[in-house]
Amino acid sequence: MQGQQPGGWISYVVPLVVVAVVMAIRWKRMGRVRPLTLEHLWILPAIYAVVIGVTFARFPPQGWGWAFCLVAVGLGAALGWQRGKMMRITLDPETHRLGQTSSPAALLFIVLLIVVRSSARGALSYAGPVGLDPMAITDVLMALALGLFSAQRLEMYLRGKRMLAG
Repeated sequence: MQGQQPGGWISYVVPLVVVAVVMAIRWKRMGRVRPLTLEHLWILPAIYAVVIGVTFARFPPQGWGWAFCLVAVGLGAALGWQRGKMMRITLDPETHRLGQTSSPAALLFIVLLIVVRSSARGALSYAGPVGLDPMAITDVLMALALGLFSAQRLEMYLRGKRMLAG
């Protein structure tokens, strides 16, 4: 085929296999209750915010990139809040400790996001050069992830606090 790189299909198969293996492992562990420490929920979003802050300080988005990043944070927050609501949080009546169990819906939600992202990437690669800046796309995806992680953890924190108070 003209215009395709030899072995180009490998660039699609390898990530799919990796995602499938990771999802299979996650699916197997899904039924287990893991301890949920509310005081630690802020750590991942904080680390990610620092990484994004350093990245944006060194290579700031240009022009409309800032607006797209703000929209992406908002969209990520909406998606993260929904994913946080899908996480099962339990309270042990004897020890008053919280536990977390991933729900199948939360896992399928992440798989759906991965499929949408991969489809968009594939569509962009077939569309050819249409004036899209790869750095701008990366900035938007990082902002989306920050909103997703932060809102998911915030929703779980608030729900866990209500459970402990009640």
